[in-house]
Amino acid sequence: MNDFLSFRRMITPIIIQIIFWIGVIGVVIGGIVVIATAHDEAGQIVYGIFLMILGPLWVRIWCELLILFFRMNETLTEIKNNTKK
Repeated sequence: MNDFLSFRRMITPIIIQIIFWIGVIGVVIGGIVVIATAHDEAGQIVYGIFLMILGPLWVRIWCELLILFFRMNETLTEIKNNTKK
């Protein structure tokens, strides 16, 4: 608890995982809505399918880039603690 209150332990990676799942659900629902409202337009149907396939991939890449900063911080903190010994 002390690490949490003194900001030594990050909670943002957990929040980023929640954002990832919300984003995946959002783009899949968005793709379904685009397909459902396409009114037999082939371009809109293809766009909806691409949104459902590539959307979660894009959200994953974006979240991985965000979490990368926190992993670098953890690694640098470990290096700092190991060099103090």
